Amino acid sequence: MLKVSNIEVVYNDVILVLKGISLEVPKDGVVALLGANGAGKTTTLKAILGLLDYQNGDLKKGNIEFMGKPIHRLDSDQIVKMGITLVPEGRMVFEDLTVVENLMVGAYTRSDRAEVKKELGAIFDYFSVLQERKTQLSIFLSGGEQQMLAVGRALMSDPKLMMLDEPSLGLAPLVTKEIFNILRSINREQKTGILLVEQNARIALNFSRYGYIMENGKIVLDGQCTLLMENEDVKEFYLGITDEDQKKSYADVKHYKRRKRWLS
Repeated sequence: MLKVSNIEVVYNDVILVLKGISLEVPKDGVVALLGANGAGKTTTLKAILGLLDYQNGDLKKGNIEFMGKPIHRLDSDQIVKMGITLVPEGRMVFEDLTVVENLMVGAYTRSDRAEVKKELGAIFDYFSVLQERKTQLSIFLSGGEQQMLAVGRALMSDPKLMMLDEPSLGLAPLVTKEIFNILRSINREQKTGILLVEQNARIALNFSRYGYIMENGKIVLDGQCTLLMENEDVKEFYLGITDEDQKKSYADVKHYKRRKRWLS
């Protein structure tokens, strides 16, 4: 469904942020993009959705295809109409609008009013708390409720692919679990593909089917999530799983750092 091929992104004509990124999201797929702060995950999402221009970014090389059609030279509103949407980091709800008004903003590219009304009802089915507070200003929602609102707003565009940027950020574990359970239902019932950007590797790998790991603007490792979770380096550096019975000397620590062979 989505194919990103060897893209390079430069900010302010100087800073090379993405260095030949390639990834794919199959139809109805759930794919994770993992990495530390500054690895280039959010920039990848912005490149896909055509948002680089707003931050002096430029796609210098490579191409991006969606449903077999090139989209890397299209404006973001055209890309949304084709079926890609983004749940941004930090939720970014419109605090001076009500819950319903926020949701309707997500449908601004659609003209099928009857289907929009039907979609609104489906979102209230997924997120019952939003229906209870539909006339309330979004500034008064909790962080978890705002995240639900951001997901609902993205769904209002009737996407084939939903991209989520750090949806677990700042949320309590129980709220995070609830949101990811709903995302599973959305993927299963509406056949909406998901590209998930997360720093919490454990959550992302348990949720997704395929994963890519980024370091310093490059894809350094990819594979089925079940296999990635068994990879010794992923366990060491992303899942925090170590042999607690073994005492490590300073020399050992240096050796483990060298084991991050994808940085070489």
